[in-house]
Amino acid sequence: MKKALLAASLLTIGVAAHAQSSVTLYGRLDAGLEAMWGVPQGPATGAANNSTHRFRAESGDWGTSLWGMKGAEDLGGGYKAVFQLEGSFNTMTGQGPGGGGLFNRWATVGVATDQYGTLLLGRELFISNGVWDFDPFGQSNWSSASLVRGRNWPQSSNNISYQSPKIAGFDFYGQYALSNATNWNGNGTTPQGREAGAQVTYTSSLFQVRGIYDEIRNPANGMLGGNLTDPINNGNASGGVFAFSREYTAAVNVFLGQFKIQGAYQAIRTSGITATAPGLPTTLDHEWGGVTWQATPAAALIAAVYHVNANNGGGNATIYTIGGSYNLSKRTLLDIQVATTQNSKTANFGLNANNPGTGFQTDNPLPGHAQTGVYAGIQHSF
Repeated sequence: MKKALLAASLLTIGVAAHAQSSVTLYGRLDAGLEAMWGVPQGPATGAANNSTHRFRAESGDWGTSLWGMKGAEDLGGGYKAVFQLEGSFNTMTGQGPGGGGLFNRWATVGVATDQYGTLLLGRELFISNGVWDFDPFGQSNWSSASLVRGRNWPQSSNNISYQSPKIAGFDFYGQYALSNATNWNGNGTTPQGREAGAQVTYTSSLFQVRGIYDEIRNPANGMLGGNLTDPINNGNASGGVFAFSREYTAAVNVFLGQFKIQGAYQAIRTSGITATAPGLPTTLDHEWGGVTWQATPAAALIAAVYHVNANNGGGNATIYTIGGSYNLSKRTLLDIQVATTQNSKTANFGLNANNPGTGFQTDNPLPGHAQTGVYAGIQHSF
């Protein structure tokens, strides 16, 4: 009898402990087919000298393929310990991230409470990803990251972040990432310079507005920019407005029944930068607007326009795009997007968030040329 009572007690304790903590495994797989025109063609090094087209299988056009786990443990008094681990991968090949590590998107641990908010330490998506909620295409492959060459969607290590609770419709989010160098901003001894940002959001039933300030410093010297090299031959720049800069964002959502209207303006600025070749900008003005029509609970149609203007002969470019999705179930959807990038004479922005340059390895169109694409795919979340 005593043994039975002891076993029952241990079972009760185990159930109680299990009820106080949880771990969730989750993920998303995105795959499809993509056709593109205005793809550069040329020698293995140097500038492209011709345009072509291609048809390929693609992963992550509508959204990054990823998997992860997150959990919480009740600490009592309204507090809980939380963690999240998340990494991206290519659905078509099964390959995971390269130099970013297994959990290249999230690797955080912290403490959360409904009353005071959430404090996290570790690797996170950088705060500039906060434009996701205000992008008609949700930062798909051809959207708000394209014309700023990925400036809107990086990850950040060595973070301390805080998310406040919502008070009278307002909430605050702040992020601070240490360089881990002997110089506070970075001095070439670590792979990341200091990064930081703050975000304030107001949400009501009719509209939502958000303001974001962030900065990413050059790990080589701690500057908001740095010396640039001519990217024609190597397909990339050693710094500049697309990599190391300040970003000021104002964004809005308007909710009108079946319609959601979205727009944003971004001013991206450097300081102390020296451009050694024309066409390498030190400032960008980036804006977009679009509308989503939730035609049925399952079907959505989207139209959007993205525009960028770059100084120092960088020119300007505009993406015109339409698309939509159809939910086969709560977890599976079909997606399609058609888009074109129209460049001014000196600009060579592509549909994808490519590095600067005109070498064929960057995938950018020839200066002044357009690039057009269409993809269709399927996405499943679990």
